[in-house]
Amino acid sequence: MSIEAVALLQDPIRRRLYDYVAAADHDVSRDEAAEAVEIKRQLAAFHLDKLTEAGLLDAVFRRPEGRTGPGSGRPAKFYRRADAEFAVTLPARDYRTVATVLAEVIEHEGFEDAIERVAATHGPHLEGRDLFDVLAERGYEPYRDGEVIRLRNCPFHRLALDFPPLVCGMNLALLAGPAAEAGWTARMDPAPGRCCISFSKINTD
Repeated sequence: MSIEAVALLQDPIRRRLYDYVAAADHDVSRDEAAEAVEIKRQLAAFHLDKLTEAGLLDAVFRRPEGRTGPGSGRPAKFYRRADAEFAVTLPARDYRTVATVLAEVIEHEGFEDAIERVAATHGPHLEGRDLFDVLAERGYEPYRDGEVIRLRNCPFHRLALDFPPLVCGMNLALLAGPAAEAGWTARMDPAPGRCCISFSKINTD
């Protein structure tokens, strides 16, 4: 199923629609999606439903806000990125089981400090690039919230759910060095629906 789902994104229209919905911080209507990728609403609806059938998007129904007149009370269809994860490896590989076993051993034996020390040496290299761009490249899906950079996606999401202190601590160790190099402070800032790390600009005054 993962191969079929990922294969849907080879279509450029579907990929643009998926990228738009995935990056949105709200549920996206068919009208909004069609306007965003500059296609007809009917075509957008067709592709959005295909992405939903494949499990890449979730569909929800609710009454649109601010609409009046005939039919205004009729529930409309909105889309959001699905929580499901898809991985394709050929031939089949099972890295998650290995990661889970290692994480359980680390928690049981108390190696968290060692993990964070090693993680600090494996953080992304800026090499003169902007921190925001490097985070996006690593799949964190950064976005600006006023003067703060937050992360919409955690690349270690499933393990973070099972081993939050371990994985979030490792994540912070990965990102603290590059953040400081770019003039930002990385800190723990957990909240539903986003990565546990956020960044504030270092005050040089």
